[in-house]
Amino acid sequence: MNNLSKNNTLSPEDLFLSQQRLLIIAPHADDECFGCGGTIARIKSLGGEVYVIVCSIGDLKHYDGTDDIVTGSQREAELKQVMEFLQVDDWDILYRDPELHLRLDIVPRRDLVAKIERESKLALDRLRPSMLAIPVSSYNQDHQAVFRAAFTAARPGVPTHKPFQRTVIGYDNTSLFWSLEREKFHPNFYVDITNFLDIKLKALSMHRSQMRDSIHHSSLQNVEFTARVRGREISVEAAEAYMAFRHVL
Repeated sequence: MNNLSKNNTLSPEDLFLSQQRLLIIAPHADDECFGCGGTIARIKSLGGEVYVIVCSIGDLKHYDGTDDIVTGSQREAELKQVMEFLQVDDWDILYRDPELHLRLDIVPRRDLVAKIERESKLALDRLRPSMLAIPVSSYNQDHQAVFRAAFTAARPGVPTHKPFQRTVIGYDNTSLFWSLEREKFHPNFYVDITNFLDIKLKALSMHRSQMRDSIHHSSLQNVEFTARVRGREISVEAAEAYMAFRHVL
């Protein structure tokens, strides 16, 4: 089937997604799946490109009443398995420094912007993505720092001088219910993941060290519930929701 015939068989939505080069900026390994796992799977199924920058991986002592330490090497191994399962085109980790893990807010914003904009192997200037997905602002200090840096890196400029991402979206997270009223997540951009919810949940489950009991908001069960609620908001079985910061046609 030639490209013209293929394009004629795709819905307008699938055609749009098939042409995207999506870059996801994730504060930590697993955020890419919580927010965008189904979108990744759908874009890859259509022949589009997906890339992931994880800002920080390191040793972590869980705040769960135990003294268990999850090592950075374990987190990185889990991420590799997830990226390969989702057939992500490439991924990068900005910081492996244990002193910076969960402390991205102490990194000067200019330095974090430079990593996202110019220095990472998947930086905006090098990759030139057509679509950029970033974490929205939240109580999590690392998410807040990454949001501000990524938002700055995606600022508009003269396209001949600075790559311009025509679509910039902020992705959902199960912790966003705990927000100040003025910072609430108000989705206005949805991706139907009805046919990809199982893949999202499978990928997320591979972040084994980060999974929680069913009552926890970051459990697999709640991720499924959230996807189905988002789906009902647009009359489909399951969806991922985003805030559109910029969408240029």
